[in-house]
Amino acid sequence: METTQKIITSPLTGDHYVQIHHKSGLEILVYEMEGFSTTEAIFGTKYGSINTQFKTAADDDYCTVPEGIAHFLEHKLFENEDCDVFDLYAKTGANANAFTYFDRTCYFFSCSDHFTESLEILISFVQSPYFTAESVAKEQGIIGQEIRMCDDDPEWRVFFNMLGGLYQKHPVRIDIAGTIESIAEITDDLLYRCYRTFYNLHNMVLAVAGNCTVEDVLAIADRLLKPCEDLQLETIFPEESLEIVRAETFEQAAVGQPLFHVGIKCAPQDNAAGLQAETIASIVLEVLAGSSSPLYQSLRNEGLINSTFSTDIFRGDGFFTLIFCGESSDPRAVRDRITAAILDAQKNGLDQSLFEEYQRTAYGKFVHMLNDVSAVANALVSAQMAGGGIYDAMHLLSTMTLEDCNQFLQTEVDVARITLSVIEPAKNEKGGAETLV
Repeated sequence: METTQKIITSPLTGDHYVQIHHKSGLEILVYEMEGFSTTEAIFGTKYGSINTQFKTAADDDYCTVPEGIAHFLEHKLFENEDCDVFDLYAKTGANANAFTYFDRTCYFFSCSDHFTESLEILISFVQSPYFTAESVAKEQGIIGQEIRMCDDDPEWRVFFNMLGGLYQKHPVRIDIAGTIESIAEITDDLLYRCYRTFYNLHNMVLAVAGNCTVEDVLAIADRLLKPCEDLQLETIFPEESLEIVRAETFEQAAVGQPLFHVGIKCAPQDNAAGLQAETIASIVLEVLAGSSSPLYQSLRNEGLINSTFSTDIFRGDGFFTLIFCGESSDPRAVRDRITAAILDAQKNGLDQSLFEEYQRTAYGKFVHMLNDVSAVANALVSAQMAGGGIYDAMHLLSTMTLEDCNQFLQTEVDVARITLSVIEPAKNEKGGAETLV
C-alpha cells in the first residue's frame, strides 16, 4: 500500500486539514494552524473499557478479557525496558499524558519547542510494549488504589450509578478501570494479546494540530511506523434492550448538597447516523434545559438547581444517553419537572426562537473551537474514530431544522426510560448506605 494524501476543506469556513492514508496502515490527520506557537499530537487506538469481547480473522471464536484491561495496558505502556517515557519527554519539555475512555485510548503531548523530537518519542513508545509478570503484579496494586479512590469520588459514583440504572448488560456500566477482582485476572500474556489486537495501526489514528507541517510529520512517520496487516478486528457487545434496570438509585456520601444525574436511555446509533443524532440531541437538550429555557429559569428561581446544572450527550458503540445533572435539594422534583418539559415539547413542539438561538450559539462555538490547538487535535481523533470528519458536525448544525429536533424528541426520547441517580449527604460519619428503588 502506498501513502496517499487528501485535503479536507470546510465549504463553510474555508479551513482545511490533510488526511493521510499511510502505507503502514495508519490514518494520519495534520491540521496546520498558521500563527500558532504550540502543537498537540494524539496517537489513539479505538480500544476502550467496553471492548472486552473481540476476535480477528485468525481467531475461531471471540476472546473475553477482564474488565479494566484497556486502562491497565495504557498505564503499562509508559514503561519500557530501558526507562520511563516521562523521563524522555522531560528532555524535550513537552507536556505528555494519556487517557482511557469507554471506546478509545489516547496518548498525547503538547509543546512549543522540540516538536519533532517529542513526536518521535510518542510514535516509538506506543509501538514498543514491554510487560512482565513482575511489573503487572506491581501495577495491580497501584490501579487497585486508583479504583478505591474513584469509589470514594461522589461525582464518579453518581455517574456510574446512573449507567447502572440504565444498562443491563452493556460493559459501559462498568468502571473504566475495572474492579479489584477483574484486574487481578490480568496477566502479561493477556496484555500482549490485547496490544497486538487493538494497537494494530489499522485500528489507530495519529492527529497533529498547531505549529506543524505535513512534511515533518510524514518524515517521522515514514521512518518510525512499523507496517502491519489488517487483522479484520471485530468487537461485540451483549444484546441490550431499551428497558432500563431501575428508576432510581440513591447512595450516601460525604457531600454538602445532593448530587444528581437524570439519564434517558435512547437507541444506540453509529457512524454518520450517530453523529447526526448526537448533534440534533445536543440542540434539543439546550432548548429544553439551557440557561435561556423556561425550565432552567423556573428551576433556578425556585432554588431547585444552581450553576452546576448542565446537560450532556453520552454516546458510543452500543449506547446513547441524554443526561441532565447538577446539585439539588430535591432531585426527584427536578426529575419530574424535566419529564414534564419533555412531554410538553413532544405534544406542542420545541420553541422556535430558542432553537434558532442555540443553533447559532452551537455553530459559533464550533467555529471558535477551530482556533484551539488542543480542541482541534481531539476533535480530529473523535471524528475519525466515529467514521467522519471534523467539519461534519458544523455542516449538520448549519442545515438542521426545528422539525429535525421535534422528530428526534418524539421518536427517540421516551420518559419511561428515565433513571435518577442521587448521592445524598451521609447521615452518619461512615456514609455509603445505598437504597435502590
